[in-house]
Amino acid sequence: MLDFDQALDRVLTLLRRGDRVLLGIAGAPGAGKTTVAERLVAAVEADGRFRAAHVPMDGFHLADAALERLGRQDRKGAIDTFDGWGYRTLLGRLRDRELEPVYAPGFERDLEQPIAAAIAVDPGVDLVVSEGNYLLVDASPWTEAAAHLDEVWFCDAPHRVRRERLIARHVLFGRTPEEAEAWVDAVDLPNAALVLSTRRRADAVVRTA
Repeated sequence: MLDFDQALDRVLTLLRRGDRVLLGIAGAPGAGKTTVAERLVAAVEADGRFRAAHVPMDGFHLADAALERLGRQDRKGAIDTFDGWGYRTLLGRLRDRELEPVYAPGFERDLEQPIAAAIAVDPGVDLVVSEGNYLLVDASPWTEAAAHLDEVWFCDAPHRVRRERLIARHVLFGRTPEEAEAWVDAVDLPNAALVLSTRRRADAVVRTA
């Protein structure tokens, strides 16, 4: 169980080996994965000895057009609404530390859509932090994706905190409070049940509340 300072020390220890480090951060929706990833990247950059980049799994959300075609629009965020195979391939390219920049998709919250080639990871980047709900799921393609990562951590926050964060997030991006609560209870929390079952497979757990 790590607090943020301990997590940063652990990352810096990994980086001192001299190879590129790929760190995965898993956790249920609303657990604080993005906040931890962004804080780690900023802290490593501020340290001055290493370069870091944040490559979230959210860029591999299927676009709404694909979800509508598959009949999955009403449960966006479930494990089968991501391009897990594409994510696995991207991590493999990042692992290889190619001589040219690797471009990864981002995710635009205002549009709720993936944006192709929004994130550039230069060859000189030493640390890549990638976070997403399903990194510790014991099934293809997630196990193959995780095999490219040096460690996978799990962000841990109480149910009440996660639910409040999720409702606030949905309201921020346009839902009414009633719509937000309904979506969280019908979609986000059932997805969280699967994610929470993978906690035991993590290399470390980070407290985020």
